[in-house]
Amino acid sequence: MIYSFLLAIAVLGLSILISLPLGKWMFKMMCPAPDLMGPAHRKVEGFFHKVIGCAAEADQNWKQYTVSLLIFNTIMFVVVTGVLAFQQFLPLNPDGQKAIEGSLIFNTVTSFVTNTNLQHYSGESTLSYFSQLFGIMWLQFVSAATGLAAVTAASRWLGGSRERNNFYLDMCRATFLVILPVAAIGATLLVLCGLPMTFDGAAVVHTLEGAVQTIARGPVAVEVIIKQLGTNGGGFFGPNSTHPLENVGFYSNIIECISLVIIPMGCVWMFGMITKHRKHALVIFAVMTVLCLVKLGCAITFESEPAVALHDLPVAEASNLEGKELRLGAGASPLWAVFTTCTSNGSVNSMHCSLNPLTGLIPLVGMWFNITFGGIGVGFLGLFTYIIVGVFICGMMVGRTPEYLGKKVETREMKYALPALLMHPLCILGGMAIFCLIPAWGRDTVLNPGFHGFTEMLYEFTSSSANNGSGFEGLGDNTVPWNIACGLVMLIGRFIPIIFQLAICGSLFAKKEVPETVGTLKTDTALFGVVIGGTVVFIGALLFLPVAVLGPIAEYLTTLVH
Repeated sequence: MIYSFLLAIAVLGLSILISLPLGKWMFKMMCPAPDLMGPAHRKVEGFFHKVIGCAAEADQNWKQYTVSLLIFNTIMFVVVTGVLAFQQFLPLNPDGQKAIEGSLIFNTVTSFVTNTNLQHYSGESTLSYFSQLFGIMWLQFVSAATGLAAVTAASRWLGGSRERNNFYLDMCRATFLVILPVAAIGATLLVLCGLPMTFDGAAVVHTLEGAVQTIARGPVAVEVIIKQLGTNGGGFFGPNSTHPLENVGFYSNIIECISLVIIPMGCVWMFGMITKHRKHALVIFAVMTVLCLVKLGCAITFESEPAVALHDLPVAEASNLEGKELRLGAGASPLWAVFTTCTSNGSVNSMHCSLNPLTGLIPLVGMWFNITFGGIGVGFLGLFTYIIVGVFICGMMVGRTPEYLGKKVETREMKYALPALLMHPLCILGGMAIFCLIPAWGRDTVLNPGFHGFTEMLYEFTSSSANNGSGFEGLGDNTVPWNIACGLVMLIGRFIPIIFQLAICGSLFAKKEVPETVGTLKTDTALFGVVIGGTVVFIGALLFLPVAVLGPIAEYLTTLVH
């Protein structure tokens, strides 16, 4: 267990160190100062303006920015739906992949447009190379860029910047100047580690026993790195990063694990630079880091216990090795499980369904909070919603108008904040209620009956609403009800909060700045960090503790009885 803790601390510490210069780079690329741009940067910016045309010249308010964001994502949805619907007629299909069922197309396209990457299919047996590259992987870049563009605009409004806000420019900068260069470096490192990168079809080999084996392969490295960096999570292969061709060993596992968090971490530093409130950003980063450390400590401790089936055997002192990749080590699994659900990534390097009951609760908590670094951009915006609620509550408690970054937080902002906050639990608990009431939709698709089966369904709705994409995988989720329900939840969980969060930022931007007084709650102190953390924990507990008791906690208590 000591090794597991040391590995977790080392990976988290290295991720933080990388995120600092990355955050500065993101700031320079997303908010370029004309007098500081070099010749190459000026040419790139000029190219963006030429490609976008007159639309790039508009200075958009929050409503116009949001409409542009929604229009662009709708176009993405239509284009990739066409790619998947007609993949059997398109090139780069050496393995002859067939047509895909309609509800699965809807679920898959929705999943990747919303940066969720929930997969009710196995990529190597369902999608052609063309679908993987020009449908799935393209969405992994632009859906991540959508979140980065949104947090950049929000940061400008919160900081009172008069710099031009334009969604299309921000999308180009995020895609080509931030995500693509980092992905190129990461993909090169993964190829050096041994991940395949080829357009050849599946390899047919003869084993030592004389049997014939077909080994799927393809342009794996490029898709794996963007699935990690873009907080996407959708793997080239069905087993995701448990597959030896997606995650070949210790070093590739470290690279992929670090890639999970560095851009979400960089978003926090970029926010501080744009708003010119770097100490406030440091407080936010500290809160996120503390929550991450708590979850890491709990997950590693809970998973150090053996599986229930081994309790009476001589190996009872071993950690839970069920569902683990032994070539990566048992300690790598709880670390990845926490990171992937802290960042709404959803990729896996072990079977989450095989985690000990309380360990399985930790990824659920990460997705319920959905703010511990979170998805690119939207993770910070999620915490921003909690900040607004926490500031408002504190202001009311001391009998004065709440303020945040020099702007008054009033009734309008709370009207926007509450739907953004409550839509997440509504999608999870509402979906669970419906599928528990209809056995053919829910109970009959569960592999494990009882409390664990309840957790399987709970995890699926939680993952969909949090735009995470991981699953317990004991669930027969490739059915029409699951495909449609999860698709709708993913759309609501992605875009409704973004709309209201941008509305809050736009509303605060329009207000006059008020002078700081002795009664102002300072945003760059440890007290403010406690307020943020307390708001997240208390609201999260009120919303989700009852359903946690019905699932993983009840399962754990039954193991004590047996």
